[in-house]
Amino acid sequence: MSNEKTYEGSCFCGDVQFTVSGEPAGMGYCHCESCRAWSAAPVNAFTLWPPSAVTITRGADKLGTYNKTRKSSRKWCKSCGGHVLTEHPGWGVTDVYAAAIPGFPYRPGIHVNYQETKLPMKDGLPKMKDMPAEMGGSGITIAE
Repeated sequence: MSNEKTYEGSCFCGDVQFTVSGEPAGMGYCHCESCRAWSAAPVNAFTLWPPSAVTITRGADKLGTYNKTRKSSRKWCKSCGGHVLTEHPGWGVTDVYAAAIPGFPYRPGIHVNYQETKLPMKDGLPKMKDMPAEMGGSGITIAE
């Protein structure tokens, strides 16, 4: 038996349900144009998990997939259109949208792609120009 904490989440209508277990590899905000357009918001709150920590528990057949690039597979519910997660195989993580996990204690640690921000946020967190170096970015931080 595992002592890992498990959190339940779902799409907007609940037809697709999932769990995430353990601790995320990272949490933060993405300000890139792609995430803003996909989420229809000025910023996207992400939680990054090892793929093995994410389990679709109901409605896997109702998940649609969109690949704007080979870097990501965005998943949404075909019933309600609610966004659920994005798989990033090149980085070895799955981004489960923080808003889709209502009971999860979201604690962001970073802003990525901050040079593209439309919603400046003064919260004392590091602001990456693009991405951390270990994810293929410049690793450069910029001022709030």
